[in-house]
Amino acid sequence: MRIAVTGATGLIGSALGRSLKADGHELVRFVRREPAGPGEARWDPARGYVDPAGLAGCGAVVHLAGAGVGDHRWTAAYKREIRDSRVKGTAAVAAAVAAMDEPPATLVCGSAIGYYGDTGDRTVDEDSPAGEGFLPEVCVEWEAAAAPAREAGIRTAFARTGLVVAAEGGAWGKLFPIFKAGIGGRLGNGRQYWSHISMHDEIAALRHIIDTPALAGPVNLTAPEPLTNREVTAAMGRVLHRPAVFAVPAPVMRVVLGEFAQDVLGSQRVRPTRLLESGFVFRYPGIEESIRAALEA
Repeated sequence: MRIAVTGATGLIGSALGRSLKADGHELVRFVRREPAGPGEARWDPARGYVDPAGLAGCGAVVHLAGAGVGDHRWTAAYKREIRDSRVKGTAAVAAAVAAMDEPPATLVCGSAIGYYGDTGDRTVDEDSPAGEGFLPEVCVEWEAAAAPAREAGIRTAFARTGLVVAAEGGAWGKLFPIFKAGIGGRLGNGRQYWSHISMHDEIAALRHIIDTPALAGPVNLTAPEPLTNREVTAAMGRVLHRPAVFAVPAPVMRVVLGEFAQDVLGSQRVRPTRLLESGFVFRYPGIEESIRAALEA
């Protein structure tokens, strides 16, 4: 299949691209600069432009682009960038595929479990409503921006991804050096739930969505059993053979991270109901095996 990917140089996008190419799929990476060859196409999400030639002949489009939520302190300007990069980018891609005479059968849009907000001890799945706060508001707008594709009859799925266990980037990529140095530990009281997923299962789940016509709408990409931050950090210590006795108090996190701290300290107990019901089998359902897989990647 010919498959177009935005955000193809990011942590998840690059891993997805490698997986697709290894299995013989033709990959088209959408880039903001001038394309370097036939495997790239130009887009400008701020202007709403997507090169239609890059989409031609694609059976699926996977849209993963967006500014990193934890990359910078949440100033008013960066919050606008977080929102605009997702909403405008999705609107551009959705409008482009909807306008095609022969559109792709499938559009998979990146989203996040931030949709649910702080769920405390309450378990949520794809049928649960949006939470309150900045990230839930962004996720609602983000997914709504894909309406033109859905209205054009294109199967549209939203991959609501949790915390991806990867050593080379993302939130977990920042944790590994800390724990390897023996200074890791829980964040806040450690009772907040962290809904994680191994990188292998994240990529396998995205490909499962592409290959499963029955999957549309929100699909949670998280391991079957979410764990508390205290349980996750204890597992990191066991796997890395390092103490995990240190703790970062909540007030310190609020000083260091600003508004973003409330999401790090918040609890999201998310179940991947639709993924499991569609027959997806996790290779690394547990946290310790996910951590080991990340170290071996």
